[in-house]
Amino acid sequence: MIKTVLIVEDDPTSMIYTADLLEAWGYETLRATDGAQGVAAAKKYKPDLILMDIMMPVMDGYAACNAIKTTPGISDIPMIMLTAVGYELNKLLASQLGASGFVTKPFKGDQLLAAINQVQTTT
Repeated sequence: MIKTVLIVEDDPTSMIYTADLLEAWGYETLRATDGAQGVAAAKKYKPDLILMDIMMPVMDGYAACNAIKTTPGISDIPMIMLTAVGYELNKLLASQLGASGFVTKPFKGDQLLAAINQVQTTT
C-alpha cells in the first residue's frame, strides 16, 4: 500500500502541483529538488513510491534512478519517471533502469493517479 511518496522535481511549480494533488488524495509527501537529494531522501525515509523528474541539475533522474535501483535497502521502491520529454527512447531507458512507470508533463491529475494505481496493483 502506497502511503508516502517522494517527489524529486527541480521546478517549483511542478513540485507544488504534484504535492498538492498527492496530498489531496491522502498521500504523505516528501520533497527533493535534484537527483542527489532524491537518492539521499530515499535512503533516509524509504518512501513507498518515488516520482522522479528526469531533467534536473546536480544529478539527473536517470542517474538517480540507477543509484536507487542498485542500492540495497531501497532498490525495491517503485519509481515513476516524470518528464517533459516523452520520447519512446526515454521511456525505454527509464524502464531498463528499473522505473515502474512514466508520465509525460504536463499531466493531469487523473493521469498521475492512474500511473500510481498501476504501480500499486503490481507491487
